[in-house]
Amino acid sequence: MSWTSLLDRSYVPYSGNPKACLVEGTSGKIYAGVRIENISYPLTIPAVQAACSICLSEKDTPAKIYVQNRELEQLAFWTVEFHMEVIETDTPPYVDRQDLQMSPSSSFSILKELKSLLDQAVTINSNFPVSALLFTKQGYFEGVNVEVSDWTKGICAERVAISKAFAHGDTDFTKMEVHTRKGEFSSPCGACRQVIVELLPYHDVVLHHADGTLSEHITVDLLPFSFKSSALNNKK
Repeated sequence: MSWTSLLDRSYVPYSGNPKACLVEGTSGKIYAGVRIENISYPLTIPAVQAACSICLSEKDTPAKIYVQNRELEQLAFWTVEFHMEVIETDTPPYVDRQDLQMSPSSSFSILKELKSLLDQAVTINSNFPVSALLFTKQGYFEGVNVEVSDWTKGICAERVAISKAFAHGDTDFTKMEVHTRKGEFSSPCGACRQVIVELLPYHDVVLHHADGTLSEHITVDLLPFSFKSSALNNKK
């Protein structure tokens, strides 16, 4: 793997400035992260946040971060938060593209998978675990919400799954499924809706509620009158 091939997986239609990094967990596994922009600029997912959140969602702990240079958003925060060693290198370590991409087995149950994933959520602040499955034509990616000491650096389950998909170069999305074991209604937050509507504009989203019921929606219906790129007309 080269930095170029990893940078090419970034979603940067507004800045044209791709970013990428690799985080090594205490397990020795390597997790990729790329920059994923949103037309609502503050909802952009920086590469470092993506990689560290993916690592944490896999019940691993960030230990080292490999970068091409140190000009990465949130690098200082995550380095201090997990006492990571920062390694600048022109030759990034190998990471298996398919390592976090799952394939449904013959006995696969979406709800069973969503329920089991809840135990991987990192909810040190809210104690409100959420799980998500993002399906593509090649398989699916798992996501759980990840919280850290700074509330603003946490990331929802839906966006963790999206971060995995982009980092692994599989963005041919088909649908998303979401579950919580608490609350009256399982529903993506407003920030996730904005991100989902941009990246999966006319896809199915199935919400599995705590009471055992479910509801099916089209993504654009989750956020009527959403902010769109046409409003700025500045895609690169």
